Amino acid sequence: MQVFHTESKIIITCNKRLSAYLEQEVRALGYTPTRVFSTGVELNGTVTDCIPLNLNLRCASQILYSLKTFQAENPQQLYDQLVQIEWEKLIDFSGYFSITSNVNNEHIRTPLFANVKVKDAIVDRIKAQKGIRPNSGPELNKTVLHLYWQDDRAEVFADTSGETLAKHSYRKLPGKAPMLEALASSTIMATGWDKQSTFINPMCGSGTLAIEAALMATDKSPGLFRMNYGFMHLMGYDEQVFFTERRKLKDKAKRETQAKIIATDLSPDAVEIARRNAKTAGVEHLIEFDVCDFADTPVPETPGIVMFNPEYGERLGTHTKLEATYKRIGDFMKQQCKGYKGYVFTGNPDLAKKIGLQASRRVEFYNGKLDCRLLEYTIYGGSKREPQIV
Repeated sequence: MQVFHTESKIIITCNKRLSAYLEQEVRALGYTPTRVFSTGVELNGTVTDCIPLNLNLRCASQILYSLKTFQAENPQQLYDQLVQIEWEKLIDFSGYFSITSNVNNEHIRTPLFANVKVKDAIVDRIKAQKGIRPNSGPELNKTVLHLYWQDDRAEVFADTSGETLAKHSYRKLPGKAPMLEALASSTIMATGWDKQSTFINPMCGSGTLAIEAALMATDKSPGLFRMNYGFMHLMGYDEQVFFTERRKLKDKAKRETQAKIIATDLSPDAVEIARRNAKTAGVEHLIEFDVCDFADTPVPETPGIVMFNPEYGERLGTHTKLEATYKRIGDFMKQQCKGYKGYVFTGNPDLAKKIGLQASRRVEFYNGKLDCRLLEYTIYGGSKREPQIV
């Protein structure tokens, strides 16, 4: 089973509503998607192609390489199909593997039962061929296989990522209600920020937005912070390919950027967490951190974007207090950010009305299961001129 050199279907998954930004990334890397859907992108390629994808993509969650598609109406048929696959040529019999799944079949009450059937087929096959069985369990740091089973259609994949790509591995201190790194990257991409102009992030929390902006401005890919992927544990893996790709990441990454990036928060603890996360990411020197009320955030004359991710009133804070905060956000942008594009990411439309500005664009996102919007505001340098009637 030469998965590193044999083309097959590749599914790159992402959180819902991020696929448009994932597609941009995939195309920028020189790949041509064959399908784009709400939670991912499909293309054709080998596991070798999955290596640069894993190292470079900011918006992705998992990169799945299709091993086999088949019909299976019940668990026994699933087992019978899977036991025919040459697992002994993919999984080291002295190694370790885990199973994940997405199952909707009338015979399956819990996905764990389907996972056990997959595990049994793999173990029985390898034991029959090699006389010894590999270990298995829940950890995702070795070989990971994924079962997609809907009604009577099943497909089994090698998960070349293993642990999710949506976390970019630099954030050791999450802080309160942090934004997932893949979501932060996608929201920045949605603004169309040019990676050169000013980026201001008041109420920065654990610093994810500012750090992702700095990483994007310096072309530092997530693969620079991670040394373990699912593809490394498949038989046939050539570590030289990985290190060659990783060297490319190092070579293109810049030490400095002309973009001025500012992150502030009223909480000294939050700023300290953000600073430490930025240090882990290697971009602390690129971000101007300050402890202050968001209204006191310094705003350079050279315009760019100002981006807020305030509390939504779901888990933190009280609604009345947040109404006043959202109104102050609108006042701050209107009075101190003239010439900028303003952005507010929120999951509370009622609070968004308190901003007091007319949004020029509303971009749909999810934060977990919460329906959210990235609201865009064009903040004019002066009053808009009324057209003259001649």
